[in-house]
Amino acid sequence: MDRTLKSGCDLAFSNIGRARRDWSPGISPVEEGRVVTVLNGIAKVSGLPGVGFEELVRFHDRLYGIAFNVDPDEVGVVLLGDYAELRTGDRVRRTGRVADVPVGRGLKGRVVDPLGNPLDEGGPVIAEDRLPIERPAPAIMDRAPVSVPLQTGIKVVDAIVPIGRGQRELILGDRQTGKSSIALSAIINQQGKGVLCIYCAIGQKAASVARAVAELRERGAMAHTIVVVTEGNDPSGLQYIAPYAATSIAEYFMEQGEEVLIVYDDLTNHARAYRELSLLLKRPPGREAFPGDIFYLHSRLLERATHLSPELGGGSLTALPIVETEAQNLSAYIPTNLISITDGQLYLSPALFELGMLPAVDIGRSVSRVGGKAQLEAYRTIAGSLKLAYAQFEELEEFSRFGTRLDASSRTLLARGLRIREWLKQEEFDVLSMTEQIMVLLALTEGCFEPIPAASVREAMERVRSAARNLPAGLSAKIAGKGPLDPEVRMALLREARSALESFPPAA
Repeated sequence: MDRTLKSGCDLAFSNIGRARRDWSPGISPVEEGRVVTVLNGIAKVSGLPGVGFEELVRFHDRLYGIAFNVDPDEVGVVLLGDYAELRTGDRVRRTGRVADVPVGRGLKGRVVDPLGNPLDEGGPVIAEDRLPIERPAPAIMDRAPVSVPLQTGIKVVDAIVPIGRGQRELILGDRQTGKSSIALSAIINQQGKGVLCIYCAIGQKAASVARAVAELRERGAMAHTIVVVTEGNDPSGLQYIAPYAATSIAEYFMEQGEEVLIVYDDLTNHARAYRELSLLLKRPPGREAFPGDIFYLHSRLLERATHLSPELGGGSLTALPIVETEAQNLSAYIPTNLISITDGQLYLSPALFELGMLPAVDIGRSVSRVGGKAQLEAYRTIAGSLKLAYAQFEELEEFSRFGTRLDASSRTLLARGLRIREWLKQEEFDVLSMTEQIMVLLALTEGCFEPIPAASVREAMERVRSAARNLPAGLSAKIAGKGPLDPEVRMALLREARSALESFPPAA
């Protein structure tokens, strides 16, 4: 027994001796600097000679920053968190990596900040991977044409200014004209359509974000939505990286072959946050005090929205950036920049908003440069002349205000235009399915609403919409086909619409 114990002790001592001989201290150099000055969201740092542009640096606890100005003597760092306790002389270390964000299916239904920290009560975020917030846009040869429509559930958009999957459609207008409502309606309408949605709130009021999230939850849209939030009182650095982080989250799903819709609400606040950072870092100001690279700020973001080729999975990323105009000035610096980058725009007119024309989309100033090629043939067949007819009506309406006596054809055009105007109106977040839109639109173009008084047209349209919900499944499938509307299907829809309108009294 003693011999066995002695043998075991000898073996243990032998192992310890071998471990001592083989051990070497794991020393790795750490580049450390000191904070020179702290400004509003900016820190000047010295002692980091090897730091790279946009490299992530770490201060105390969980405070990080991005190296923005890399000068020989000091580094300008954009802070990404609460810097109230940061003091001159505090230590700062390099991390050797760029800023990244957690991605994965665990983010679905969650509300997070641009760094992936949860802002809801769902517990820690379960991530499958981490991706850099700044990533190069897909090459031209990796892209495919936009060929599939993105149904928003908004009649005026789907019929007249269509959006395709992989398109970048700008939403612009003065404040309080319903820009966010259109974007949220598009998110709500993706329920059950296999499209993942990301809502990126940039510098928004906490109450506005809470209302948006509550609306999405109430309508069952949070199950397919990720919300990335920066509030107005958050540091400018967080507001600056928010859309890039949200896009990286979206690209993870796009590269899995999925369809993704992302809303940037709004890029005016993003540009202002970047201007603030640039001025604090003493970068030369340009037009409206924005730095010279303000165009690149948004172009490198929106170029990441695309439709990937089938070899790369065929996924798509559709972008709906929002920008705010002042006093209907579409020629301001940021709006013109974004108009030139995107594939079309939806302009919301304050004059229409004040008249109760909701959504207040100005058809004459709105355009889709790509989505028309992805629009269903049924829409093009029925709504092809609708935009021109409404423009003629508006011109004739202006002329008729002078008390001019009109002939019969002009009166007919006015009556039809009034019904088109009623068709354009839609309640907030009341999205329509494609079948409902096609059936109401067909009834409108075929004159089914002309015998009905103008005051009752909206009620009549609701009757037709209700009838569309009860159509046989086979008929609805034929409407959704890519080819033109079959004559038999067209006649069947007209019969159903006229049947639904039989109880309405004729116009006096």
